Amino acid sequence: MKILLAGATGLIGGRLRGRLRDAGHELLLAGRRPPGRLAEGESWLELDFARPPASEALAERLLDVDVAVNAVGIFREARGQTFDALHRRAPIALFEACRRAGVRRIVQVSALGADADAASRFHASKRAADDALLALPIDGIVAQPSLVFAVDGASSRLFLCIATLPFAALPAGGRQRLQPIHIDDLTAALATLVEQAGAPRGRIALVGAQPLTFAAYLHELRAAMRLAPAPSVAVPASWVTRGARVVDAFAGAPFARDAWTMLERGNEAPSDAAAALAGGSLLAPREFVPPAFASALRVRAQVDWLLPLLRMSIAAVWIVTGIVSLGVYPVADSLALLERTGVPAPLRLAALYGAALLDLALGVATLAMRRRRLLWWAQIALILAYTAVISVRLPEFWLHPYGPLLKNVPMLAMLVLLLQLEGRGRGRHDGI
Repeated sequence: MKILLAGATGLIGGRLRGRLRDAGHELLLAGRRPPGRLAEGESWLELDFARPPASEALAERLLDVDVAVNAVGIFREARGQTFDALHRRAPIALFEACRRAGVRRIVQVSALGADADAASRFHASKRAADDALLALPIDGIVAQPSLVFAVDGASSRLFLCIATLPFAALPAGGRQRLQPIHIDDLTAALATLVEQAGAPRGRIALVGAQPLTFAAYLHELRAAMRLAPAPSVAVPASWVTRGARVVDAFAGAPFARDAWTMLERGNEAPSDAAAALAGGSLLAPREFVPPAFASALRVRAQVDWLLPLLRMSIAAVWIVTGIVSLGVYPVADSLALLERTGVPAPLRLAALYGAALLDLALGVATLAMRRRRLLWWAQIALILAYTAVISVRLPEFWLHPYGPLLKNVPMLAMLVLLLQLEGRGRGRHDGI
């Protein structure tokens, strides 16, 4: 068959692309940019869901397509990418073009919860496209995955990170109901919907083996990574709601208002259809992490929360040092130290406040900047410069009982650690 696959670079679309290609199908990959190197049997169709062409023009490119799959989706809106455009207007235009071109089946990858009770903008926009597809005189299938687990998925990486914390902070006690499905089971089920002539029409819930609470899911992931149970504390739902509103203001934040709305509602359904489509039994959450990868995933998940903790600690050192230097510490004493380091009298006050403001700027930049490699080098250079000057002019500080200069050694080590670990490949976004 010739299959149109929109969203082939996302998490779900990427896995489905490989499975369908291995099965010998011809693939027409649609997207804004070519998906890297095209394999044999693959071709590319330029299709920007943020600005889709008219259905009439698009239909001409789909005349020889047998089945269309829409796996495009976003969890957070960004500049030029809105739920309304990518989840509603563009898919509806694509569905109409497929109808005009005579495509015989459309598989829409939606989401469990995109129904009449949808409370989030994500779910509401998905439901609008789902309804439009099912109203067309075409073989339309709306696949509704629950929470998807994949070791390279952004949301899965977040859950693994939370699961490795020394204690579990459970929103509203962690009683929310989830039914996560492994990416391999989901891909198998979707491939069946694409390939099987008698696949059921309408909405189909694709969920994991069994429902469990959010707290139990974290426990299962923790056990899969060979960690002992962790103590837990319940966080009131009102606190989580306020926190999600604050986080919503930061682009790229992993847990924002829509995510909390969807988690609070829960996510479960009967698993019979998913199991049948996937070809048998479904993986349980404790089986999500392959034993051979348990140690590596545990370390990666711990690094995901240890690095932000490290950054905040370094930022605190710079910010507090700057505030103290601006006047909390007696200015006369600071000027006396500058005199001993050889700073000329007319420049001492400017040097004091200039250094204090530089420290504050470095602390704020540590919290605010997203690309920090040059920032770490700048901090290393500044600490080395401070250390060299003080070592020559004030060598007694090496023997001070509070170790003001010795503390530079772990600071330098932490900065080197950040240089080595930050910027390496992050998990893929959960494109759906």
